Amino acid sequence: MTSVLYALIFLFFAPALGGLLAGVDRKITARMQGRMGPPVLQPFYDVLKLFEKEHAVVHASQNFYVLSYLIFIAFSGALFFAGGDLLLVIFALTLAHVFLVLGAYAAASPYAFIGAERELIQIMAYEPMVILIAVGMYMVVHSFYVSALATTAVPLILYLPGVFIGFAYILTMKLRKSPFDISTSHHAHQEIVKGVTTEFSGSTLGMVEIAHWYENILLVGMGYLFFAFNPLLGVVAMIVLYFLEIFIDNTFARVKWAWALKSIWLVTAVFGLINLGLLYWRA
Repeated sequence: MTSVLYALIFLFFAPALGGLLAGVDRKITARMQGRMGPPVLQPFYDVLKLFEKEHAVVHASQNFYVLSYLIFIAFSGALFFAGGDLLLVIFALTLAHVFLVLGAYAAASPYAFIGAERELIQIMAYEPMVILIAVGMYMVVHSFYVSALATTAVPLILYLPGVFIGFAYILTMKLRKSPFDISTSHHAHQEIVKGVTTEFSGSTLGMVEIAHWYENILLVGMGYLFFAFNPLLGVVAMIVLYFLEIFIDNTFARVKWAWALKSIWLVTAVFGLINLGLLYWRA
Protein backbone atom coordinates (compact mmCIF):
# COMPACT_ATOMS: atom_id res chain seq x y z
CA MET A 1 0.00 0.00 0.00
CA THR A 2 2.91 2.34 0.77
CA SER A 3 4.35 1.68 -2.69
CA VAL A 4 1.09 2.72 -4.34
CA LEU A 5 1.03 5.88 -2.23
CA TYR A 6 4.56 6.83 -3.27
CA ALA A 7 3.68 6.20 -6.91
CA LEU A 8 0.61 8.43 -6.66
CA ILE A 9 2.61 11.16 -4.92
CA PHE A 10 5.09 11.10 -7.79
CA LEU A 11 2.36 11.21 -10.45
CA PHE A 12 0.66 14.22 -8.85
CA PHE A 13 3.57 16.23 -7.47
CA ALA A 14 6.53 15.45 -9.79
CA PRO A 15 5.30 17.88 -12.51
CA ALA A 16 5.06 20.65 -9.91
CA LEU A 17 8.55 19.94 -8.58
CA GLY A 18 9.93 19.50 -12.09
CA GLY A 19 8.42 22.80 -13.20
CA LEU A 20 9.85 24.60 -10.17
CA LEU A 21 13.24 23.02 -10.86
CA ALA A 22 13.05 24.28 -14.44
CA GLY A 23 12.14 27.75 -13.17
CA VAL A 24 15.06 27.83 -10.74
CA ASP A 25 17.31 26.55 -13.53
CA ARG A 26 16.27 29.41 -15.81
CA LYS A 27 16.69 31.96 -13.01
CA ILE A 28 20.21 30.81 -12.14
CA THR A 29 21.11 30.65 -15.83
CA ALA A 30 19.93 34.23 -16.30
CA ARG A 31 21.99 35.45 -13.34
CA MET A 32 25.06 33.67 -14.72
CA GLN A 33 24.50 35.55 -17.98
CA GLY A 34 24.02 38.91 -16.25
CA ARG A 35 20.23 39.03 -16.72
CA MET A 36 17.32 39.24 -14.28
CA GLY A 37 15.62 36.26 -15.88
CA PRO A 38 11.97 35.18 -15.88
CA PRO A 39 9.97 34.44 -12.72
CA VAL A 40 10.48 31.00 -11.18
CA LEU A 41 6.91 30.07 -12.18
CA GLN A 42 7.48 30.96 -15.84
CA PRO A 43 7.68 27.29 -17.00
CA PHE A 44 4.11 26.77 -15.74
CA TYR A 45 2.92 29.88 -17.57
CA ASP A 46 4.57 28.65 -20.77
CA VAL A 47 2.95 25.21 -20.59
CA LEU A 48 -0.47 26.70 -19.81
CA LYS A 49 -0.12 28.93 -22.89
CA LEU A 50 0.76 25.89 -24.99
CA PHE A 51 -2.44 24.12 -23.92
CA GLU A 52 -4.44 27.23 -24.82
CA LYS A 53 -3.05 27.37 -28.36
CA GLU A 54 -4.67 25.79 -31.39
CA HIS A 55 -3.88 22.09 -31.65
CA ALA A 56 -2.14 21.50 -34.99
CA VAL A 57 -0.06 18.48 -36.05
CA VAL A 58 1.36 17.31 -39.35
CA HIS A 59 0.10 13.75 -38.86
CA ALA A 60 -2.47 12.53 -36.35
CA SER A 61 -0.14 9.68 -35.30
CA GLN A 62 2.08 12.28 -33.59
CA ASN A 63 -0.60 12.66 -30.90
CA PHE A 64 -0.40 8.94 -30.09
CA TYR A 65 3.39 8.89 -29.99
CA VAL A 66 3.71 11.95 -27.75
CA LEU A 67 0.97 10.72 -25.42
CA SER A 68 2.76 7.34 -25.19
CA TYR A 69 6.00 9.21 -24.46
CA LEU A 70 4.36 11.03 -21.55
CA ILE A 71 2.64 7.89 -20.22
CA PHE A 72 5.81 5.78 -20.21
CA ILE A 73 7.88 8.56 -18.63
CA ALA A 74 5.28 8.88 -15.87
CA PHE A 75 5.08 5.09 -15.52
CA SER A 76 8.84 4.69 -15.18
CA GLY A 77 8.97 7.40 -12.51
CA ALA A 78 6.00 5.99 -10.60
CA LEU A 79 7.58 2.53 -10.68
CA PHE A 80 10.87 3.96 -9.43
CA PHE A 81 9.37 5.81 -6.47
CA ALA A 82 7.15 2.82 -5.69
CA GLY A 83 10.37 0.87 -5.10
CA GLY A 84 10.06 -1.30 -8.20
CA ASP A 85 12.64 -3.05 -10.35
CA LEU A 86 15.31 -0.58 -11.51
CA LEU A 87 15.89 -2.52 -14.73
CA LEU A 88 12.19 -2.25 -15.62
CA VAL A 89 12.35 1.47 -14.87
CA ILE A 90 15.26 1.83 -17.30
CA PHE A 91 13.56 -0.18 -20.03
CA ALA A 92 10.31 1.82 -19.71
CA LEU A 93 12.29 5.06 -19.85
CA THR A 94 14.07 3.94 -23.01
CA LEU A 95 10.78 2.93 -24.61
CA ALA A 96 9.39 6.38 -23.83
CA HIS A 97 12.19 8.04 -25.79
CA VAL A 98 11.64 5.66 -28.69
CA PHE A 99 8.06 6.95 -28.89
CA LEU A 100 9.39 10.52 -28.98
CA VAL A 101 11.65 9.56 -31.88
CA LEU A 102 8.73 7.96 -33.72
CA GLY A 103 6.70 11.13 -33.21
CA ALA A 104 9.47 13.20 -34.80
CA TYR A 105 9.79 10.77 -37.73
CA ALA A 106 6.01 10.89 -38.28
CA ALA A 107 6.22 14.62 -39.02
CA ALA A 108 8.14 13.97 -42.26
CA SER A 109 10.11 17.18 -41.70
CA PRO A 110 13.85 17.37 -42.50
CA TYR A 111 14.57 19.23 -39.25
CA ALA A 112 12.53 16.81 -37.16
CA PHE A 113 14.15 13.92 -39.03
CA ILE A 114 17.64 15.13 -38.10
CA GLY A 115 16.49 15.69 -34.52
CA ALA A 116 15.08 12.14 -34.38
CA GLU A 117 18.35 10.69 -35.65
CA ARG A 118 20.30 12.62 -33.03
CA GLU A 119 17.87 11.50 -30.33
CA LEU A 120 18.63 7.90 -31.32
CA ILE A 121 22.34 8.69 -31.13
CA GLN A 122 21.82 10.02 -27.62
CA ILE A 123 20.05 6.82 -26.60
CA MET A 124 22.96 4.80 -28.02
CA ALA A 125 25.40 7.02 -26.11
CA TYR A 126 23.94 7.01 -22.60
CA GLU A 127 22.06 3.71 -22.44
CA PRO A 128 25.14 1.51 -21.75
CA MET A 129 26.04 3.73 -18.79
CA VAL A 130 22.48 3.60 -17.44
CA ILE A 131 22.59 -0.21 -17.55
CA LEU A 132 25.94 -0.18 -15.73
CA ILE A 133 24.36 1.90 -12.97
CA ALA A 134 21.77 -0.81 -12.33
CA VAL A 135 24.37 -3.59 -12.59
CA GLY A 136 26.75 -1.83 -10.21
CA MET A 137 24.07 -1.27 -7.60
CA TYR A 138 23.05 -4.93 -7.88
CA MET A 139 26.65 -6.04 -7.33
CA VAL A 140 26.78 -4.08 -4.08
CA VAL A 141 23.26 -4.56 -2.66
CA HIS A 142 22.32 -7.81 -4.50
CA SER A 143 18.97 -6.42 -5.54
CA PHE A 144 17.56 -4.50 -8.49
CA TYR A 145 14.64 -3.19 -6.43
CA VAL A 146 14.71 0.52 -5.68
CA SER A 147 13.13 -0.12 -2.28
CA ALA A 148 16.22 -2.11 -1.26
CA LEU A 149 18.64 0.37 -2.80
CA ALA A 150 16.99 3.34 -1.09
CA THR A 151 17.03 1.75 2.37
CA THR A 152 20.48 0.18 2.33
CA ALA A 153 23.02 1.28 4.90
CA VAL A 154 25.82 0.59 2.40
CA PRO A 155 27.36 3.82 1.04
CA LEU A 156 27.01 3.11 -2.68
CA ILE A 157 29.05 6.18 -3.59
CA LEU A 158 32.11 4.63 -1.94
CA TYR A 159 31.72 1.38 -3.86
CA LEU A 160 30.68 2.98 -7.17
CA PRO A 161 32.58 6.27 -7.55
CA GLY A 162 33.38 5.59 -11.20
CA VAL A 163 29.78 4.68 -11.95
CA PHE A 164 28.63 7.91 -10.29
CA ILE A 165 31.05 9.93 -12.43
CA GLY A 166 29.59 8.20 -15.48
CA PHE A 167 26.07 9.02 -14.28
CA ALA A 168 26.99 12.69 -13.76
CA TYR A 169 28.49 12.78 -17.26
CA ILE A 170 25.43 11.36 -19.04
CA LEU A 171 23.14 13.48 -16.87
CA THR A 172 24.18 16.49 -18.94
CA MET A 173 22.76 14.78 -22.02
CA LYS A 174 19.67 13.47 -20.23
CA LEU A 175 18.87 17.00 -19.00
CA ARG A 176 19.42 18.30 -22.55
CA LYS A 177 22.14 20.71 -21.54
CA SER A 178 25.26 21.92 -23.32
CA PRO A 179 27.58 20.56 -24.50
CA PHE A 180 25.42 17.48 -25.20
CA ASP A 181 22.06 19.03 -26.20
CA ILE A 182 22.48 17.68 -29.73
CA SER A 183 18.87 16.68 -30.49
CA THR A 184 17.04 19.64 -28.95
CA SER A 185 17.78 22.48 -26.56
CA HIS A 186 16.01 24.71 -24.08
CA HIS A 187 18.19 27.66 -25.15
CA ALA A 188 16.38 29.73 -27.77
CA HIS A 189 19.57 31.47 -28.87
CA GLN A 190 21.29 28.15 -29.46
CA GLU A 191 18.49 26.18 -31.12
CA ILE A 192 16.34 28.26 -33.47
CA VAL A 193 15.01 25.05 -34.98
CA LYS A 194 14.07 22.76 -32.09
CA GLY A 195 15.33 19.49 -33.50
CA VAL A 196 13.26 16.52 -32.41
CA THR A 197 10.41 18.77 -31.23
CA THR A 198 10.34 21.07 -34.27
CA GLU A 199 6.94 19.89 -35.53
CA PHE A 200 5.29 19.74 -32.09
CA SER A 201 3.11 22.63 -30.99
CA GLY A 202 0.25 23.51 -28.68
CA SER A 203 -0.85 20.83 -26.23
CA THR A 204 1.43 18.25 -27.91
CA LEU A 205 4.51 20.32 -27.09
CA GLY A 206 3.04 20.95 -23.63
CA MET A 207 2.95 17.20 -22.98
CA VAL A 208 6.60 16.94 -24.05
CA GLU A 209 7.52 19.62 -21.50
CA ILE A 210 5.57 17.88 -18.72
CA ALA A 211 7.26 14.58 -19.58
CA HIS A 212 10.61 16.35 -19.31
CA TRP A 213 9.67 17.54 -15.79
CA TYR A 214 8.73 14.00 -14.82
CA GLU A 215 12.03 12.69 -16.14
CA ASN A 216 14.10 15.31 -14.34
CA ILE A 217 12.66 14.27 -10.97
CA LEU A 218 13.28 10.62 -11.84
CA LEU A 219 16.92 11.38 -12.71
CA VAL A 220 17.40 13.25 -9.44
CA GLY A 221 15.97 10.21 -7.66
CA MET A 222 18.42 7.89 -9.42
CA GLY A 223 21.33 10.07 -8.39
CA TYR A 224 20.05 10.15 -4.82
CA LEU A 225 20.43 6.34 -4.57
CA PHE A 226 24.22 6.73 -4.48
CA PHE A 227 23.85 8.65 -1.19
CA ALA A 228 20.73 6.95 0.18
CA PHE A 229 22.62 5.76 3.28
CA ASN A 230 22.47 9.39 4.48
CA PRO A 231 19.30 11.22 3.32
CA LEU A 232 20.59 14.68 4.21
CA LEU A 233 23.84 14.07 2.34
CA GLY A 234 21.83 12.75 -0.59
CA VAL A 235 19.72 15.92 -0.84
CA VAL A 236 22.78 18.17 -0.59
CA ALA A 237 24.65 16.09 -3.16
CA MET A 238 21.77 16.36 -5.65
CA ILE A 239 21.54 20.13 -5.19
CA VAL A 240 25.28 20.47 -5.81
CA LEU A 241 25.15 18.12 -8.80
CA TYR A 242 22.26 19.98 -10.42
CA PHE A 243 23.96 23.33 -9.88
CA LEU A 244 27.08 21.85 -11.49
CA GLU A 245 24.98 20.82 -14.50
CA ILE A 246 23.65 24.37 -14.81
CA PHE A 247 27.19 25.74 -14.60
CA ILE A 248 28.39 23.36 -17.33
CA ASP A 249 25.38 24.27 -19.47
CA ASN A 250 26.38 27.94 -19.36
CA THR A 251 30.10 27.36 -19.78
CA PHE A 252 30.49 24.97 -22.70
CA ALA A 253 29.33 25.28 -26.31
CA ARG A 254 27.57 22.39 -28.04
CA VAL A 255 29.80 19.65 -29.43
CA LYS A 256 29.24 17.63 -32.59
CA TRP A 257 27.23 14.42 -32.27
CA ALA A 258 30.22 12.18 -33.12
CA TRP A 259 32.34 13.66 -30.31
CA ALA A 260 29.44 13.38 -27.86
CA LEU A 261 28.97 9.71 -28.69
CA LYS A 262 32.68 8.89 -28.44
CA SER A 263 33.27 10.83 -25.23
CA ILE A 264 30.33 9.25 -23.39
CA TRP A 265 31.35 5.76 -24.46
CA LEU A 266 34.91 6.55 -23.34
CA VAL A 267 33.71 7.69 -19.91
CA THR A 268 31.48 4.60 -19.69
CA ALA A 269 34.40 2.30 -20.50
CA VAL A 270 37.01 4.02 -18.33
CA PHE A 271 34.99 4.87 -15.23
CA GLY A 272 32.02 2.50 -15.39
CA LEU A 273 33.55 -0.75 -16.59
CA ILE A 274 36.77 -0.36 -14.62
CA ASN A 275 34.78 0.40 -11.46
CA LEU A 276 32.65 -2.73 -11.94
CA GLY A 277 35.73 -4.78 -12.82
CA LEU A 278 37.48 -3.77 -9.60
CA LEU A 279 34.29 -4.44 -7.64
CA TYR A 280 34.02 -7.94 -9.13
CA TRP A 281 37.71 -8.62 -8.49
CA ARG A 282 37.47 -7.58 -4.83
CA ALA A 283 34.41 -9.82 -4.37
